[in-house]
Amino acid sequence: MRASSVLNQILAVSVSALATMAASSASAQEAPETGTEGSAIVVTGLRQAYIGDLPVQDIPQNVQSLDGTVLQGLGLTRLDTALDLVSGVARLNNFGGLWDGYAIRGFAGDANNVPTGFLVNGFNARGFSGPRDTSSVERIDVLKGSTSALFGRGEPGGTVNIVTKKPEFQAKGNLQVQGGSWNSYRVDADYTTPLSNSIAVRINGAYENADSFRDTIHSEKIFITPSILAKLGSSTTVSYELEFASLKVPFDRGIPIFNNDFTRLPASRFLGEPGDGPMKADILGHQLQVQHDFSDNWSMLAGVSYRTTHLRGVGEVPELVAGRQPFLRPGPTAGTLLSRQSRYHNFKSENLITRAELTGHFNVAGMANTLVIGADYDYFKLDQVQTRFRPAAYTGQSNAAINAIDVLNPVYGAYPAVNSRASLVYDRLEQDYSWGAYFYDQIDLTSWLKVRAGGRYDEFRQDFLTRNNGLLLKQKVTKFSPQAGVVVQPTDTLSFYGSFGKGFRPNNGANVQNETFQPESSKSYEVGAKYISPGNGITATVALFSMTKTNILTADPANSGFVIAVGSAKSRGVEFDLNAKLPYDFNLLVVYAYTDAFWTAEFNDPDFAKPILPGDPLIGIPKHSGNVMLTKDFIIGDDRKATIGAGVQYIDKRLGETATNYFLPSATLVRLIGSVDVTDNITVSGNVDNLFDKRWFSNSYSALWTFPGAPRSFSVRANYRF
Repeated sequence: MRASSVLNQILAVSVSALATMAASSASAQEAPETGTEGSAIVVTGLRQAYIGDLPVQDIPQNVQSLDGTVLQGLGLTRLDTALDLVSGVARLNNFGGLWDGYAIRGFAGDANNVPTGFLVNGFNARGFSGPRDTSSVERIDVLKGSTSALFGRGEPGGTVNIVTKKPEFQAKGNLQVQGGSWNSYRVDADYTTPLSNSIAVRINGAYENADSFRDTIHSEKIFITPSILAKLGSSTTVSYELEFASLKVPFDRGIPIFNNDFTRLPASRFLGEPGDGPMKADILGHQLQVQHDFSDNWSMLAGVSYRTTHLRGVGEVPELVAGRQPFLRPGPTAGTLLSRQSRYHNFKSENLITRAELTGHFNVAGMANTLVIGADYDYFKLDQVQTRFRPAAYTGQSNAAINAIDVLNPVYGAYPAVNSRASLVYDRLEQDYSWGAYFYDQIDLTSWLKVRAGGRYDEFRQDFLTRNNGLLLKQKVTKFSPQAGVVVQPTDTLSFYGSFGKGFRPNNGANVQNETFQPESSKSYEVGAKYISPGNGITATVALFSMTKTNILTADPANSGFVIAVGSAKSRGVEFDLNAKLPYDFNLLVVYAYTDAFWTAEFNDPDFAKPILPGDPLIGIPKHSGNVMLTKDFIIGDDRKATIGAGVQYIDKRLGETATNYFLPSATLVRLIGSVDVTDNITVSGNVDNLFDKRWFSNSYSALWTFPGAPRSFSVRANYRF
């Protein structure tokens, strides 16, 4: 059955069910209770899938959460900037600013060709949906360590789960307007209200219109997430959420770095073509979830998600092959004349996910057990077409023949017909079908000793059709991923833990014999300690981890242009996280990570067949990174709360191009923040980022594709609550 047909059935059933609930509640619901505090029905949302309902100190892994209200107050409107506050997360190539690219503990999957995966309310959010907006965020949970035994195929470094705002049974809302550097304007709105004692609705959204520190770049974004939540009696909750987003932003590969001179070109220099117009991304998603509590100890969570994305547009990309690139050749063109590919992308995705999960608490022989059992099905369709004009080997041709631009004196629009020379790069259709079943049982052997054992069985099937030559490749993979952990709690405030897990991630494509590849395999070890003070005023975690990956795709040394799955890598390190409410109304956030991520075998990289040696670092991963933020709350006048604070972020140098000695320089960035309650309902806040206007670089794929970080900027916000 086609996923679109399934969607129609799902929506028909969900709309019918919600209409029935609304009608029945209107006729059968008892009169609202009033007068006494706590008499109204309160629904705070649904339990999150896969992770159970254990307190953080009982979970044998490092878990960090970012509160959506805090992100809004700091003006952090994108997922990648929010994750700067999480230890061990590094920014990676983001496809010209068109998706979120990041690594957790050094590993990131195929971040150069597909977006880094994350979850929304426990559902995979794959596809080409642009940088994720934070306007709908209740909180962001970052679950470190091997989670493949729960979430399915993925990276051993960790998983990001975005928990969205749910309807509440109290009418309230807020409206925030924001303005800042480079003609940046943004409006956020959020409103929730009950329709009856059992049904509540919420609509949340944002609109953004902005120029950029990058010349000629202008972006426009809209993000809307309406939702409805219904309480059926005292034991069943139904939630539906729609996601609509649209993004328009030009494709931008940054600036080329010549001879490691990071100051030669201004950070504002755009070397694409404004005449190409923006890349466009459209997203439409649906989530329907049902939670039923059989008793105080047993509950069920089931849900379905359907999501489509579409990314299309034209962009200029600096040619990376030295023989085609005058910028890299000796002579008068060196470091000046940049030849470019002109690429047209048309990427579509369709994702249907269903799942059901049972959570129970029970005793066996006097020992408390927490059991989670679940199953899920995931259909993912990826339709990709790319054409390009590519310059030929450089022999002194005219600038028009190689689509070249002078990086010191760019002239835009010189070759408007270059795309008429484009040819097909690929036209392919990938369809993935996977289902899995998982479980874990956490047992309290004593009041201070807890153990966990579990695992996940996955069956993955893929059809990969190359439409331009009719080649159809099929693969089927089955895998069991075990998980185990232990927690020791000598006091009520201190716990020690250890965990182990295995995982896998399917590889796409085929070798020279048209045979599919074995999946990537991973192992992960972690030990750590957690401290939570009485009253939760101070929370702290220290974690040590070690992970390995095998069967990574690498260049086939015997067959040019083909790949084989023989690569292997390792990541190890230490993380420290502290969140503290200090005396005199000071608040302190400290995150730090030491990450040593490197290759462990000798082979050639899959893109350019450059030699990689054991010990070579992975791209984009700083060994040292951290963030410190200190704020102080105080009272102005009689009762007006105000906050001032500052933060310092440090990013160590990082490898900027695989199999080379090209490194992005380290950076230290300072931020100032402040806010004041002007009235009981209005708060004015603002921040200055990169206070000392440091030159820094956010990410890169090669020296010619290096993206500069933003210079000093400011933003001011006014938030009205009602």
